[in-house]
Amino acid sequence: MLPSTLEHYQKQITIMLESERYGEAIETLSFLLSCEGQNEQKRQEWKTLLEWLRVAFPGGAEDAYGNEAALAGEEVESEAQALQRRTREKQQQDPGYTFELVNRVIQEPFTERGQIALEQLAYLEDAETDLRLIQWLESGELHPLLQYRALQTLKRRGTTGTILLPRKGISLELDIEQTPLTPGDFPPAVDEVLERVSDQTDHESPSMFYFARELWMQFMMASYGTNDYIVLIRGEESELDAWAAALHIQAAQSLGGGVNEEQIREAYGITGELRFRCERAEKALYAFTQGSLLR
Repeated sequence: MLPSTLEHYQKQITIMLESERYGEAIETLSFLLSCEGQNEQKRQEWKTLLEWLRVAFPGGAEDAYGNEAALAGEEVESEAQALQRRTREKQQQDPGYTFELVNRVIQEPFTERGQIALEQLAYLEDAETDLRLIQWLESGELHPLLQYRALQTLKRRGTTGTILLPRKGISLELDIEQTPLTPGDFPPAVDEVLERVSDQTDHESPSMFYFARELWMQFMMASYGTNDYIVLIRGEESELDAWAAALHIQAAQSLGGGVNEEQIREAYGITGELRFRCERAEKALYAFTQGSLLR
């Protein structure tokens, strides 16, 4: 692919992402990755971005186009609405369907079937299912993202009260009804970290911030209720700077290519005692990326 063509597509992808035309972005990235002759670093960047878009829109480009239509005010049944309708129809046809879904979640938590079943349970109401899900969550340590998604399901079901989640030898005591359901439900400090990264990445690779944002929100879900999370949401400026620098470094490393860590830390004013906080944050984010997404 000629440099001029490469530059054209890079600009187009940037425009698509900025205007939230995620369906087109998915199709364009898929096309580019099917072509030969790209710079390997650029190819890896596109591959990583496409993977994150597929996490956000499991149904692919069709899912993303449906989301765009909904935002435009068009009468389109969303993926969630379709899943809710199908789930309730099956439950009406088979009284044992809810029990089957719970078993699937418990027995196949890391499969696509298990994760879809967890989503389906949000649309069915009965106290026994609440008790079984809570017992499952409290009985042994599960992947942090799986714990969080199960918490979201419980909240959507209208479950209230506290739950004890096993996590690295301790128990996190959490109020189910306080669980954030969307990125906007998190405390302001979570978004303030992203604002700092956005300010520093405007001049870098166009996909850098979008990747950093997805990584950060996944990390926030996985760390919800932990000491890292509690300290962060207090909103102390130096703590936010440390996490922003760490997120920038981890995103840059994940996208590949040379990363000047010291230059990044300097851009966020990481000096003196802040150096220790930043390194601690870097270690936490790095550990998370080693096994972040549920397969």
